[in-house]
Amino acid sequence: MNEKLPLFPTSLVGSYAQPEWLLDCKKLAGRFPPRVRAKELWRVAPEFLDEAQDDATLLAIRDQERAGLDIITDGEMRRESYSNRFATALEGVDIDNPGTALDRSGHPNPVPRVVGMVKRKHAVEVRDVEFLRANTDRKIKITVPGPFTMSQQAQNDFYDSEEELAVDYAAAVNEEIKDLFAAGADIVQIDEPYMQARPEKARQYGLKALARALDGVEGETALHICFGYAAIIHERPNGYNFLPELAGTAVRAVSIETAQSNLDCSILAKLEGKTIILGVLDLSTHEIETPEIVAGRIRRALPYVSPERLVIAPDCGLKYLPRKVAFGKMAAMAKGAAIIRAEHQGHNS
Repeated sequence: MNEKLPLFPTSLVGSYAQPEWLLDCKKLAGRFPPRVRAKELWRVAPEFLDEAQDDATLLAIRDQERAGLDIITDGEMRRESYSNRFATALEGVDIDNPGTALDRSGHPNPVPRVVGMVKRKHAVEVRDVEFLRANTDRKIKITVPGPFTMSQQAQNDFYDSEEELAVDYAAAVNEEIKDLFAAGADIVQIDEPYMQARPEKARQYGLKALARALDGVEGETALHICFGYAAIIHERPNGYNFLPELAGTAVRAVSIETAQSNLDCSILAKLEGKTIILGVLDLSTHEIETPEIVAGRIRRALPYVSPERLVIAPDCGLKYLPRKVAFGKMAAMAKGAAIIRAEHQGHNS
């Protein structure tokens, strides 16, 4: 692993574009992100799927390295969505008889049905981290779905309240995070998009669940909060419903999007002390940004966040983009960060 990151280091939020030979990307794009298992999306026969996913992960790692990224993820090549692989591996969930819940746009969606106490049966992503660690010498990050978001993506047929459900999800996430650090992860990111989508509930018990998920965790943690995949959620507010509330949490970094929403970055001043993973790629378009456009988006945050606290990233996951577009945007992001890095180092020399 590299000893020290450069100023304005670059990273994916989590996902990278999956190869068409691995996953039916058109079928994926025609639906909301699956909350239950969606094995029909895979193009590879079950007996060859693990090997194919390993191969795709190697491609994702090499693409990130080739683009010049400083922090590498596994691209989430083994996942049908960011959350369902973990959420459907837990005890207390009936995945064969799914329930229904409204997604963030108000549409009903098949979801895991909770019929008993939610517990983690076994590690879910440890091998993912081990594989990633064995195949890059750069700093690595792995993502896990957040307990609040999973509680909103489930039908609760067991608990007296959503809060109790979220806290038990948090206990499962807590066990997973500790195992991921033990397996070699440098950064573990918790994905909590529903904190933005349902801010009142997030204030009521989402922060409590997050605290439980981080209890006793030693290691660098991040939290991603967003407006949803641009390929699916087209309308973008120009500000967050839930963001300053994260200032008092134990997460080291907060991952946000600014490009598509043209976010007023002054709100970042309220996250003093947190590293900001700054989203600078607009994923609503296949147009590849120039490095200069990326640099301009980084500059917008600099009045409010010190350079030492900025990590440069896409707005959200690259999962729904064609691979050529995803790579082009990622490379432009790295070059844009290099422009700002050179400006800053020149200014301070």
